[in-house]
Amino acid sequence: MKADLHIHSLLSPCGDIEMTPFNIVTKALGKGLSVIGITDHNSTLQCAEIVRIASREGLFVLCGAEITTKEEVHVLAFVDGESNLTKLQNYLNDHLPRVLNNTDVFGYQLVVNEKEEVLYQEDCLLISALDQTIEEVEQFINTLNGIFIPAHIDKKQNSVMSQLGFMPPGLKPDALELSPGTNAEIFRSKNKYLSGFNLIHSSDAHYLEDIGRVYTDIPVKELSFEGIKIALNSN
Repeated sequence: MKADLHIHSLLSPCGDIEMTPFNIVTKALGKGLSVIGITDHNSTLQCAEIVRIASREGLFVLCGAEITTKEEVHVLAFVDGESNLTKLQNYLNDHLPRVLNNTDVFGYQLVVNEKEEVLYQEDCLLISALDQTIEEVEQFINTLNGIFIPAHIDKKQNSVMSQLGFMPPGLKPDALELSPGTNAEIFRSKNKYLSGFNLIHSSDAHYLEDIGRVYTDIPVKELSFEGIKIALNSN
């Protein structure tokens, strides 16, 4: 199934104002995607409205966030069910610094409904780093039986490789994400020590036209959170 697991809404300060729930779902369906991942920076608050719209249309949504760790590494984290999503949001609230967003510099951080009515404006700057290391973030996601994927690991900023220079030996992610323009085979040939990890491609979409520009064909036997997690970990 075609999956794009890295999509930002207008809740992310870097997300375009057109990245509303209705527009995201419509564009994803138009691109032939079966699964999308909603990954706003350090917040899950837009997920529920996107799920509500997508469920009507047969589009499966992984709910989570793109978390910035203490080392300023970006990781994708997904959890299953409303209860776990609330736990993840509480974790983010507890560990994100209380730095106010400057809308003139970073833009607005909005949660909207299907009609594009503003439900909530986040005042805390979401692109700050949590006070949790990458290992601590992974451990927390594991307590929720979630999905943990270091993001755009090939990038020269905000990746495991740029910030740490290596993959922490104790880390056991469900997969590793490559940037849209990176060839997986060439990357593998240059990073043979990462051969034990499955690679995915995602769009990291901040604009509607970027949704589904690349995707991963995940061999899902059962379209469910657990089915996707199993498929990501399969050989």
